[in-house]
Amino acid sequence: MNITELLRGKTNCLCGKDHVCPIKHVIIKENAIDELAHITAGYNNILVVADSNTFGVCGEKVTVALGDKLADTLIYNRSGVLVPNEEAISELDARVAGNIDLIIGVGSGVINDLCKHVSHKHRLPYYIVATAPSMDGYASKGAALILDGMKVTLNANVPRAIIADVDVLANAPFEMIQAGYGDIIGKYSCLNDWKLSHLVNGEYLCEYVMDLTYEAVADTVSLADGLNRRDSKSIEALMVALVAVGILMAYVGNSRPASGSEHHLSHYFEIVGIVRGEEYFPHGIDVCYSAIETAKLRERLLEIEDINAFSTHFDREKYEQNIRRIYGSVADEVLALQDRLGWYDVDRVAVYRQKWSDIRAILADCPSSAYMLELTQKIGMSYDDFTALYGEKKISDAHLYAKDLKDRYSVLWMYFDLLK
Repeated sequence: MNITELLRGKTNCLCGKDHVCPIKHVIIKENAIDELAHITAGYNNILVVADSNTFGVCGEKVTVALGDKLADTLIYNRSGVLVPNEEAISELDARVAGNIDLIIGVGSGVINDLCKHVSHKHRLPYYIVATAPSMDGYASKGAALILDGMKVTLNANVPRAIIADVDVLANAPFEMIQAGYGDIIGKYSCLNDWKLSHLVNGEYLCEYVMDLTYEAVADTVSLADGLNRRDSKSIEALMVALVAVGILMAYVGNSRPASGSEHHLSHYFEIVGIVRGEEYFPHGIDVCYSAIETAKLRERLLEIEDINAFSTHFDREKYEQNIRRIYGSVADEVLALQDRLGWYDVDRVAVYRQKWSDIRAILADCPSSAYMLELTQKIGMSYDDFTALYGEKKISDAHLYAKDLKDRYSVLWMYFDLLK
């Protein structure tokens, strides 16, 4: 996967779109932070944003590299997990004074999302100095936030620069390396969902972007042994794959190439965990485990012998009871989203009956749950940890109601429509 070529974009794609990504610099190598002095030429008042953990990793090195260009530093201090919510956004908003001309985030998922959102809001450029190869959102246009208790992805600008020092990445907590691996492995699931929605709903699909995403997945599958050893070349290759997928999301203008049913399950575990005060895994680890779950759902759908035996039936009262039971204080927001979308009023079963042969072919094209489990085990993760943390009821609820957090069709809708 060649990042330089991806940054050039692609015109006259067969999908009918021109694909562009306005990132100026992607530097993934040893001592990458040393490049900051050069690539910040032209900026004079820089705000550095980190949390207490990420600043301790390389924040001081970043501030030293900036010298007198450093205008201010915001370090989030939280006793628990930093949540990208209204409070965190307001705290960053307050530090974007009139003279700030560049925001540099030092961190991974949450710091990246906060800087991405606030920089877009204030029409400022931002850079991200990655502290872990933990997720694919570094180069994406979406900022994943939790607003009014709901997981939402808002449009934002891509960073002007991504700086990933391989020495820093290789020393990240191993669960963050597992998370990055898991985030990429989950693409098997989301790409299958994309093909499914293209067939069922006529959703736009770009074969060029899809093929490049599969290439990133194939590159990552082979890295497990090296990642377990924290081999620098393997760490670098994982980061390249994560950034490449982010660029591919920027190509299509949304997260469809990288996020489907497996991400919806992950978001469900996170939101329910926050609402109930219960523990949840890091995002990419949840994605990896959830890709096993979505593979199981596809296998169950493939067991259907007579699709003509099914018809559309929706019990609104039962549905609302379950949403309120599961989502508690954010249930009204979940219900409002689905009422606005109107997807429960659509007779998808009629479409399934008409296209069942092609649907089966797509479902069967996704790797099996056994294979996904094998990939998970290669990076030292145990499926037993997943089931022990969440339990059978929470997982079965996710199969049916994780889809309601999002406005995107996936295999979760087909499972609900046919096997609920």
